[in-house]
Amino acid sequence: MSFASIFPSIKRFRLLIILALITALVTVACNPSNYQTQAAQVPQMIVAVLGEPSTFNSALNESAYSVFGPLYDSLIIENPLTNELEPGLAESWQVLDNGQRVVMTLKKGLKWSDGKPMTADDIVFSYNDIYLNPKIPTPTKDSLRINERGDTPKVRKIDDLTVEFTVPEPFAPFLRWVGGITILPAHALKESIHTTDPGGNPKFLTMWTTGTDPKKIIGNGPYVMETYIPSQRVIFRRNPYYWRKDAQGNPQPYIERLIFQIIESTDNQLISFRSGQLDNLEVPPEGFSLLKREEKRANFKIYNGGPDTSTTFISFNLSKAKNAKGQPFVNPIKSRWFNKKEFRQAVAYALDRETMKTNAFRGLGELQNSFVYVKSPYYLPPEKGLKVYNHDPEKAKKLLLQAGFKYNANQLVDEDGNRVRFTLLTNAERKVRGDMAAQIRQDLAKIGIQVDLQILSFNAYLEKLKVTQDWDCYLGGFAGGGVEPHSASNIWRINGASHAFNLGPQPGGPPITGWEVSDWEKEIDRLYIKGAQEIDENKRKEIYYEYQRIASEQLPFIHLVERLDLQAVRDRFQGIKYTALGGPFWNLYELKIAEDN
Repeated sequence: MSFASIFPSIKRFRLLIILALITALVTVACNPSNYQTQAAQVPQMIVAVLGEPSTFNSALNESAYSVFGPLYDSLIIENPLTNELEPGLAESWQVLDNGQRVVMTLKKGLKWSDGKPMTADDIVFSYNDIYLNPKIPTPTKDSLRINERGDTPKVRKIDDLTVEFTVPEPFAPFLRWVGGITILPAHALKESIHTTDPGGNPKFLTMWTTGTDPKKIIGNGPYVMETYIPSQRVIFRRNPYYWRKDAQGNPQPYIERLIFQIIESTDNQLISFRSGQLDNLEVPPEGFSLLKREEKRANFKIYNGGPDTSTTFISFNLSKAKNAKGQPFVNPIKSRWFNKKEFRQAVAYALDRETMKTNAFRGLGELQNSFVYVKSPYYLPPEKGLKVYNHDPEKAKKLLLQAGFKYNANQLVDEDGNRVRFTLLTNAERKVRGDMAAQIRQDLAKIGIQVDLQILSFNAYLEKLKVTQDWDCYLGGFAGGGVEPHSASNIWRINGASHAFNLGPQPGGPPITGWEVSDWEKEIDRLYIKGAQEIDENKRKEIYYEYQRIASEQLPFIHLVERLDLQAVRDRFQGIKYTALGGPFWNLYELKIAEDN
């Protein structure tokens, strides 16, 4: 899952192309190199993605694997080389009234990929009709809530090229958020907002599914979709109406075709890259040594960005709610275990993360202790109060005994004699996830807990987490947050769409009853609001420090090991400006191919 909801041209594209994951063996019939002999060998790039898209509607997407990076640009672009904000679709902007008003002016002559003009009406429509519409369950809404009342920015058209955004009180991420959210075409989608299905829901909720003809998906980015073959590939071609041109007036991007090859296994991804079928590879830990030896001979370069901006963890289902049939999402016996802080802390102490780093990650990772990226100025170091859970199984056992658990022939039981046993859910695509899950099961067996593994395809895994909600504990991660903590508001806010560890009722979703919110969740929610409202950077740091102190004590997420960001890219691509935050393809529009292969 991803909590990158802004700056799709950098964060989403990096996530979707570069956080590439892979599932099935590439057969001769599906071999992307076949395209080299078809259609006049146009300049193209082939990258791998680990999972299929779950929707073609970017406002509804919550999956890490999607098509939106190439399809959309944002109003403002965050340059990952400088971290400065630069014009994207917007020509300019003004920040007024102590930061509570932003006036943004679009570039002249912008067009959607169907040739229709893009205007201020599209911006107003995207905000007022989609992102701020209470009937539309978009995760973007969570990051736009300003205060405890849930106020959001007001958006109004000044003229065809100018839009005004206002907020009723200071909102520190204001410019980055309003400038970074994807704008959608009013002329194509407005009718679906204002018409309803038999259930009374906007037809927009079923617009632009993966069953829609890809050519009908309208964007404003460098590419448009041409073909989607489920479980095989997505093919993009250059958007003829894209706004960027080089200094000589030549249209960009230079690369005519982009192919997302769907290979849902990191092992098979490695095979495909080594055989020359892929131009880029997110280097898995198990493949690094082999690829490093081949780097010069096979004409590619491995970039190392240090610890990735993602977070990897296990999380217990803390929900006490019931579904529409009155059935609890979590077995009440297990729920009592999971909701004991001491139980979660004991599990954290029982996990041998150093061994996990050595074995599962081949040493190519770093132990992680916070949801906030370690290089962020808002990261709370342990010496300032971040609680760290180094491997200590004896301490784990003591915590369990203090919490009322007992040992019966080395098996952990609760105070009523129930054997402590739960199912750990994870996704199949990354080999390292399976290795981590196996070690978690082994480590917890040493303190008397039996762990059963359930390994599903990514979309089935996401369905279980977000829709049926019938899971005990999951091993997963969020990606793309960067250095700004507010990026994770959809995870930490109580009503957030990705508040998966205690998910509340969702717009358009089935009713639930008996949902309870703990005091510490409420306090983190309050701190997230306060952090967004605080303009003084030093005060903002203290607010986010406090949230991390609470999170590290309560442990809704038990952090594990985060991989090093290792990316292999073919030498034939010219203009790579690799950064850890942007990856190798953040400037795809200006990349060129040295030769046709």
